[in-house]
Amino acid sequence: METSFDFEQPLVELEEKIEELKTSSLNNHADFSKQIAELEAKKENLKQKIYGSLTPWQRIQIARHPKRPYSADYIKLIFEDFVELHGDRVFGDDRALLCGMALLDGKPVIVIGHQKGRTLQENMDRNFGMAHPEGYRKAMRIMKLAEKFNRPVITFIDTSGAYPGIAAEERGQAEAIARNLRDMAKLSVPVLSVVIGEGGSGGALGIGVSNKVLMLENSYYSVISPEGCAAILFRDGSKAKDAAEAMKITAKDLLNLKVIDEIIKEPLGGAHNDAEKTAVNIKASLNKYIKLYEDMSAQKIEDDRYSKFRNMGVFEEPASFVKIVKEKKPAAKAKVKAKTAAKSKPKKTAKK
Repeated sequence: METSFDFEQPLVELEEKIEELKTSSLNNHADFSKQIAELEAKKENLKQKIYGSLTPWQRIQIARHPKRPYSADYIKLIFEDFVELHGDRVFGDDRALLCGMALLDGKPVIVIGHQKGRTLQENMDRNFGMAHPEGYRKAMRIMKLAEKFNRPVITFIDTSGAYPGIAAEERGQAEAIARNLRDMAKLSVPVLSVVIGEGGSGGALGIGVSNKVLMLENSYYSVISPEGCAAILFRDGSKAKDAAEAMKITAKDLLNLKVIDEIIKEPLGGAHNDAEKTAVNIKASLNKYIKLYEDMSAQKIEDDRYSKFRNMGVFEEPASFVKIVKEKKPAAKAKVKAKTAAKSKPKKTAKK
């Protein structure tokens, strides 16, 4: 493994042993095939054990893996004839957000996604995937084109958050994101979002007000990063692991909370181990949902999106709490009646 995490070290050690045996077998003309087969079987069992019981913090680490596929990688693997569109027609072109037109199995769609870089220079050019206000304005400009030409919108979310710099704030970062939230809610075409890595705060939500929100198995979607949460709540950014456990930001947690609609499977160990297979899984889900909205009217598409967000956070009061409230009601009513009676009594005037 070129880049490995602490929890993957037992696998790394096994791989090193297997490589040593293979090298020794070639150099010494010895037969170690039995030992190699045993170690290979042990490695597969260990893989299942490690990746089958990942903690939230471990999933976040995989979501941030430097070799993890980005939006541009999935666009090449999933779509045909992608044509990138540039500029917000106000200030400039933000390369942290990739926008354009493409074909999905011959069907015209609009594709928008956060884009990070592989090298330091690429990350500087892409601003580490943290969009400026012109990026969100560009995205909305392209979404309006999608509405005009009746094309579904597909967004890939992968950002630690919107860029928090002074220049971005001066150019209206909060307003640009807020406008996207409002206008995306009213779009007459279906919007599908896929969280492919990091889904951080308003930076993610700025292209995430969708009819269906899908998440890759090892991604996260959160109002704040675990490090930021730990710094605010625990006054210690090093407690990010504890924050990740408490925040319920993994795909499984969010599916249970009905914040997202589907978890897309990844190859064992993460999408970086097999980008092509991950792309096939994403494509299958996108096709399924595009077909769902094909014959739906514009109003129904908008109503579907509205009801999705309105139904978030629905809860039931426990029976014990309802009982306590009912018991308190008579006493509360008696107090209200007493106050009303006191107010209604005529005030006595002093005799001269």
